[in-house]
Amino acid sequence: MSAKYAFIAGEEGNYPISSMCQWARVSRSGYYDWRDREPSDRALRREALAAEVQFAFTHSDGTYGYRRVHAQLARWGTVVDPETVRSIMVELGLVACQPRPFRPVTTIAGDAGDLPDRVARDFTATAPGLKLVGDITYIRTWEGWLYLATVLDCFSKKVLGYAMADHMRTELVADALRMAARNT
Repeated sequence: MSAKYAFIAGEEGNYPISSMCQWARVSRSGYYDWRDREPSDRALRREALAAEVQFAFTHSDGTYGYRRVHAQLARWGTVVDPETVRSIMVELGLVACQPRPFRPVTTIAGDAGDLPDRVARDFTATAPGLKLVGDITYIRTWEGWLYLATVLDCFSKKVLGYAMADHMRTELVADALRMAARNT
């Protein structure tokens, strides 16, 4: 019934109330009673919860979903069902955004198609030291990111050289190549 009354209230200036009540098969007095009625205790509680949910969501920079918002409300002393929090978030259009964790970029920006493929995707060799390949990776540590450059022999699949640093500059690769040159 409330949906019909809400529709009539939304169209109040466009059509006569008596006609809309007749079309919706509701009484005119029932509509006026609904319109002039004070909000129920449940509606007032839900409105207060909506304000708290909005505050908790905004306080988290928009990253909390309904479970974490519910936990935050519980820490603040608000007793509410998690499903109620979820439905309020849906009504308010609150969608959690989980930012992706920072990852260092170790690839070349743009199109790498113009770089030559010197090994033609063939990582086999007939003798040691004929074909060497390298790579750079990163490792999260307690002190930040650690970059590791390696040089591998395609024949034996052994690591001939490596270097570690807190940066990804040319000297990192040069150090790994120098170690590989000493070990071949």
